[in-house]
Amino acid sequence: MKAVLAIDLGTSGSRVIAFAKDGRILAKAYSEIPQHFPKPGWVEHDPFDYVKTTFKALRQVIARVGAQNVVSLGFTNQRETTIVWDRHTGRPVYPAIVWQDRRTEAYCQRLERHQGMVRAKTGLPIDAYFSASKLRWILDTIPQARQLAREGRLLFGTPDVWLLWNLTGRRTFATDVTNASRTLLFNIRHLSFDHELLRLFGVPASVLPEVKDSDADFGVTDAAITGRAIPINAILGDQQAALFAQAGLDRNVIKNTYGTGLFLLVNTGTQVISSRALVSTVAWRIRGRVNYALEGSILMGGAALHWLRDSLKILPSYAQAEALARSVPSSEGVYLVPAFQGLGAPYWKNGTTALVTGLTRRTSRATVVRAALEAMAYQSRDVIDVMRRTLGGRFRALRVDGGGCQNDFLMQFQSDLLNLPIERPRVTDTTALGAAMLSGWNSGFWTLSDLECLRKVERVFRPSSQRRQRQKEYVGWQTAIRRVLL
Repeated sequence: MKAVLAIDLGTSGSRVIAFAKDGRILAKAYSEIPQHFPKPGWVEHDPFDYVKTTFKALRQVIARVGAQNVVSLGFTNQRETTIVWDRHTGRPVYPAIVWQDRRTEAYCQRLERHQGMVRAKTGLPIDAYFSASKLRWILDTIPQARQLAREGRLLFGTPDVWLLWNLTGRRTFATDVTNASRTLLFNIRHLSFDHELLRLFGVPASVLPEVKDSDADFGVTDAAITGRAIPINAILGDQQAALFAQAGLDRNVIKNTYGTGLFLLVNTGTQVISSRALVSTVAWRIRGRVNYALEGSILMGGAALHWLRDSLKILPSYAQAEALARSVPSSEGVYLVPAFQGLGAPYWKNGTTALVTGLTRRTSRATVVRAALEAMAYQSRDVIDVMRRTLGGRFRALRVDGGGCQNDFLMQFQSDLLNLPIERPRVTDTTALGAAMLSGWNSGFWTLSDLECLRKVERVFRPSSQRRQRQKEYVGWQTAIRRVLL
């Protein structure tokens, strides 16, 4: 059976999925990526773990569907994470600095007077979340890095660039407009890297990849890796891929991805300049036409549950979070504000620390787990309220995806809190599905009308009688947030 492959290189792991013509999943494989926290606020990955985990999952899926049956391949990836490597040796000069990393906060604050110019060109605030300051840190900190850059030996990329370079046998050094738009070096009106921004951040143009449309020809895979040369014809940043899967080319459709972070996007078509609370970003450029999106990026979503599991050891597994949350009637006034890496949208506050408030002798691990789940819903409400005000309208529903949307407790709580229906799709791996849909459409595997049929809703959560109680609980969340912002 013919199939389209999607690679989803996420923050927690690498996933590969093979989709059939009717949208069924023929095979899938997943490998977890080790996380490294060398200092408080620092988050790193080994770039070779991206290659090893992806190639492992890719070979497992291809073994099941047959290389001869793969029509094309698209992939999606965590954005903003920064990798710099030597083109001659193929080795990174430093570990990948992950998007959550906050080591460059002080440097970004020194550039505060340039905020207006940078936001006008990029749609983004100057923040450690994005790639430019991470790249500057590597060039300034690693011995010989600037010299190697002057010699034309250093290459920079977000994870898509690094993986593509390795997947094509080092033949393609390129990215797409969605990933480029997250670097703070890319002018989203002119759709090119901007010389004024390069000067501001001290980045030489020689390290930058070629920028292509999201549905461009990105070369073919190395046959030694995939069994035969497979066309790579779609690349999207993970949140843009999820938006494409959830909304396609429709405007004013809002989606939320419940993953390591939380990412709310609405396809605005044209560029919308918001306040500092939200960012304007490229949704995609397909068939020569660019679409923009308004985005609220929340730094800590499911990652707070990982903290409860890995650091505090009070959550046995992510899968048990729902049962624990349901085992108590409420969070009893306990709020967890997961500002471990600062606060993203809509606050964009650096230098914060996380807060758990409302603890009593009655507080149990179940109460804290429930508070962590509720924090995802509260943070999403914060962003959606700003989106509503910015766009001057209401949303009919919230379309959800990511691992967290499998949690029925969280989805019902979110519906009550927003007083909105929540639509959960049949395929919740929508980042992978979006990359596959664009690749399959580009290769002729699917038509545009086929893509519409692939968007199937598995369940709708509607506001319940608890919605008034949720509004009262949200007032307590706002009090907790204000304490963090002091």
